[in-house]
Amino acid sequence: MTKRERRTFTDEFKHQIVQLYLSGKPRKEIIREYDLTPSSLDKWINCSQATGSFKEKDNLTEEQAELIKLRKHSIHFHLILHSIPLIIFNIFQYVGREAD
Repeated sequence: MTKRERRTFTDEFKHQIVQLYLSGKPRKEIIREYDLTPSSLDKWINCSQATGSFKEKDNLTEEQAELIKLRKHSIHFHLILHSIPLIIFNIFQYVGREAD
């Protein structure tokens, strides 16, 4: 089985495809006519109905958004935590110079 080349579609195109589906055009026909994957069409329909947006960040569950937020905080925490020894070292260097 050959791997399909990844394509990108504009929000306008996605909206038009969803409108075709909502107006009654059969799903199989849309998929065949526009050479879409069934999962892409399903995702566009679900996103359109859930939020009206096709952007991934607009369609996150509360849990997914919270997880992203926590991961960002974790990265910041680790950066700060790993900076502490360097900060302490620099303080002692500065204090040592002041004592001379």
